[in-house]
Amino acid sequence: METQIDYWQAHALLEWQIELGAAEAISESPVNRYEIPEKAPKPAAQKAPTVTHQPEKEDDASEVALKLAQSAGSLEALREAMAGFDLCDLKRGARNLVFSDGNPEARVMIIGEAPGREEDIQGKPFVGRSGQLLDKMFAAIGLDRASPDAQTALYITNPIPWRPPENRDPSPAEIAMLKPFLMRHIELADPDVIVLMGNWACTALLGRAGITRLRGKWQTVMGKPAMPMIHPQYLLRTPIAKREAWADLLEIQAKLKS
Repeated sequence: METQIDYWQAHALLEWQIELGAAEAISESPVNRYEIPEKAPKPAAQKAPTVTHQPEKEDDASEVALKLAQSAGSLEALREAMAGFDLCDLKRGARNLVFSDGNPEARVMIIGEAPGREEDIQGKPFVGRSGQLLDKMFAAIGLDRASPDAQTALYITNPIPWRPPENRDPSPAEIAMLKPFLMRHIELADPDVIVLMGNWACTALLGRAGITRLRGKWQTVMGKPAMPMIHPQYLLRTPIAKREAWADLLEIQAKLKS
């Protein structure tokens, strides 16, 4: 004979089960979890997943950047191509495209690092305190970004045209993605001397970092002499390094005269 329980006992048992976490009834009859079935069911055969190669976003973006850069026949066309390039996440968080400053006909082309806050606001490379120091440094050897004369002018750009969030360092993937634009920029500007200002310019164009070891030693970039130099931002923090920067400036001056 089945044991009969009254309503309130059943209600109390149900509340107890709910407190234990039983929130849903899945069967009208209880299930004996300890019962051993006579024959275990065979597991259903699973179809092996099809593996297809999907190119990485960075690979696709680099190919698009290369095509856009090669199609640009002038600096203005290159600027428009970069402004329309939407595959780099840095663009979404930046205010302005930082393309260049100075005289495009200049014999000396300076390549800096990623734009900072002031550069992002003004849309120009090397502004603020580091830009002021840069101007004083090159004025000491008779060069000025505002000069209309190509012999005494400077032309300035960056390997990365958009400011990274919170001024973080650019990633290797971002540098590689945007490198075709930088290479085309150098081709179109066609300077006599390139100045690699800081570690990230050296990383982008030499594939090496360690500016304190590289500085002062002439390198070759796209068939042109390139001088690695310590970034002005570092000189502001470490004034004693200005003597090395002065020696590098004299090397650049001598190269231009020769």
